[in-house]
Amino acid sequence: MSSWIRACGLDDIEQEGARRFDHEGRTYAVFRSPDDEVFCTDGLCTHEAVHIADGLVTDYEIECPKHSGAFDYRTGEAKRLPPCINLRTYPAKVEAGEVMVAVG
Repeated sequence: MSSWIRACGLDDIEQEGARRFDHEGRTYAVFRSPDDEVFCTDGLCTHEAVHIADGLVTDYEIECPKHSGAFDYRTGEAKRLPPCINLRTYPAKVEAGEVMVAVG
């Protein structure tokens, strides 16, 4: 069963930005879209376990900082090689200026 947890404040993420957070031994990444929506994925690239939040965010894609693979952070879909396995995604929302994600 999933529970909502606080990832960070909305103001902690720039528009078209990402932020890493860790919870119960796992790493996640939260994203703020150009439209001020928030999204959450696993925090490690599926290709070589690099922290994905350290990559470049452009529009709705995150580029892995190691080999320039790319994912659509809304769906987790691997968009550019070398990754060929999608990122897992999690529900995310903003409540009272806080980014909340459902993990579990």
